Amino acid sequence: MSTNHNAAGEAAKIVELLPGVNCGGYGGCGKETCQECAEAIANGASVALCPACTQDKVDEIAKIMGTESVEVKDEVAFILCNGDSAGKERFKDLKSCAEAANLGFKRGECKDGCIGIGSCIDFCKFDAMTLSNGRVIIDKEKCSGCGACANAESCVQNIITMIPRDATNFIPCSSKEEDDEKTREICGFGCIACSDCVRACPEGAIEIIDNHAVIDYDKCVGCVACTVKCKKKIIIDTMHDLTKLKDKVAFVKCNGGKKASEVYENLGITDCSEAVAKINPKDYNICTTGCTGQGNCTKVCRYDAISIVDGTAKVDPDKCVGCKDCTYACPKDLIVMVPYKGIKLVPCSSTEDYEDKAKVCDSACIGCEDCKVNCPNEAIYMEDAHAVIDSDLCENCEVCQYMCPRSVIVEQEVPEYNYLQRDALGIREGE
Repeated sequence: MSTNHNAAGEAAKIVELLPGVNCGGYGGCGKETCQECAEAIANGASVALCPACTQDKVDEIAKIMGTESVEVKDEVAFILCNGDSAGKERFKDLKSCAEAANLGFKRGECKDGCIGIGSCIDFCKFDAMTLSNGRVIIDKEKCSGCGACANAESCVQNIITMIPRDATNFIPCSSKEEDDEKTREICGFGCIACSDCVRACPEGAIEIIDNHAVIDYDKCVGCVACTVKCKKKIIIDTMHDLTKLKDKVAFVKCNGGKKASEVYENLGITDCSEAVAKINPKDYNICTTGCTGQGNCTKVCRYDAISIVDGTAKVDPDKCVGCKDCTYACPKDLIVMVPYKGIKLVPCSSTEDYEDKAKVCDSACIGCEDCKVNCPNEAIYMEDAHAVIDSDLCENCEVCQYMCPRSVIVEQEVPEYNYLQRDALGIREGE
């Protein structure tokens, strides 16, 4: 009787320290109500049974129980998806994510991502989750870490997990897709399981699970290695600037002009792939290999690093993070990756002879080889009637620019590497 009486008294004191929101059995304690949680603690369960309790509260509960306190895991909820919600346009008028999941996903929709209806929000008792344009947003400051949203009942996609509150690196993807090309088509934020981050991590904190990268926060120290090495730059890093942490940036092999884009626009064509498939450039006296200027590349760029300038795609190297999405979007393969440092480049890919080039473009490489012959490092070679500069050999001198009769060669002007980037890229020297 005495034991039961003491337990009841202890439970009465403990329940005053609990959040009092009654998570219905969905939270980490597994109890329907805070009263049941308090009673479980009073009867010998862990003093940290409620994951929403702060360290101070747990310390007080331990005093009530006359036991040593335990270290609290200070965690918050995190959604393993950062892209377009799976099928959100079709599902937006449905009442629940479960209803949408039962309907199934169509080709071109991510079957593993957030559905975007927000059923999980109903399980949050701390007003920490909101829905914005088909995306569930978690307010880290309001999230108590109770875990009510991170279960199969609240999220049918099972993509909400608990992570340390002080975590700085995040991989917001849960795609199980094996085909990396399909992943790129479906979502710009999708992990392609290339394992570059796994190899780069000096702590062995990342592994590929079900075709996407997963961080082990017990090992992660928040360094910048994975962020730099990620091919798609989908790893969120709250400490470092993604526009600086890169070893390569995109470059468009066309110096262009607005003539080609104007022709396509006058024909009612607004898509680069359609332009390539339907139009023979020679019929309209425009370059056969140049940029169509319809901006397929700009549509996939998540960092606003590509724009159409006078009918030709141009990359801002300061904004580009080197994710390569634009290289896959260009049907003419005009976009390539070049080192993020000052080098000379030839923005032309024309394979036509001199006369044909001169007719359609006043800034095309005519293949005269003056740059090649005069390069002191032999960094320039000819390929399909135009010059190509080997970035590994180029020392960024100005001889080629001086010798080029058409002033075609440009300099990739970018900032110097900062100390953080040099340090990060040196973690796995030679990769």
